[in-house]
Amino acid sequence: MGEQTQFEPGQRAPNDGEYMEVGEDSFHMGVNNPQHVVLRKGERFPETSNHNRKWKKLKRQR
Repeated sequence: MGEQTQFEPGQRAPNDGEYMEVGEDSFHMGVNNPQHVVLRKGERFPETSNHNRKWKKLKRQR
């Protein structure tokens, strides 16, 4: 079983990092003005601006 990549509001962050709001069809169409949050491990995700959206960790190049 793989690691979870999308998170619901109220769930706890699995790791420190920056998370971005994604939509159900964000692969084809991006979300306009998505929210960004920086969370530490164990902090809860805030509410999204739309009930169909979830949180996803941003991948940063090193």
